[in-house]
Amino acid sequence: MTKTMLGLDRKKVAELNMSLNELLANFQIYYQNLRGLHWNIKGKSFFELHAKFEELYTDSQEKIDMIAERILTLEGTPLHTFSDYVELAKVPVGKNISDDIASVDLIVKSLTRLLEIERQILIQSEEAVDEGTNAMMSDFIAEQEKTVWMMKAWLS
Repeated sequence: MTKTMLGLDRKKVAELNMSLNELLANFQIYYQNLRGLHWNIKGKSFFELHAKFEELYTDSQEKIDMIAERILTLEGTPLHTFSDYVELAKVPVGKNISDDIASVDLIVKSLTRLLEIERQILIQSEEAVDEGTNAMMSDFIAEQEKTVWMMKAWLS
């Protein structure tokens, strides 16, 4: 059978699922970074950033679930081990960061990498005529572009 249960080309969907798993791995590392930033932030921006990092990690947790469920919808298997995440992830890992500027810079770098992956998936999902994945990536991209803009404005 060359079509999935959703009527999509099975080969294109298999490639899309690989990219979605790459996005999932990167989001998991980004999420862990945000948790660490939330826990370890210090300084005059503590109250502002502590709350912002919680907002961002809560949002990331929802996106992680959405990505995994999309992979399942496309008849794939979402990665679920940290060893897989570490192997695939390209977002930078933030360890023991407590400085406000370094924290926000890590978020900007991470979101920039996530946006690159999401744009790649956007192209793949368009080629696969997969409107569900395409719409999800469009929503992620619009939201994250705004977050990057706000973080860069904070850094200025």
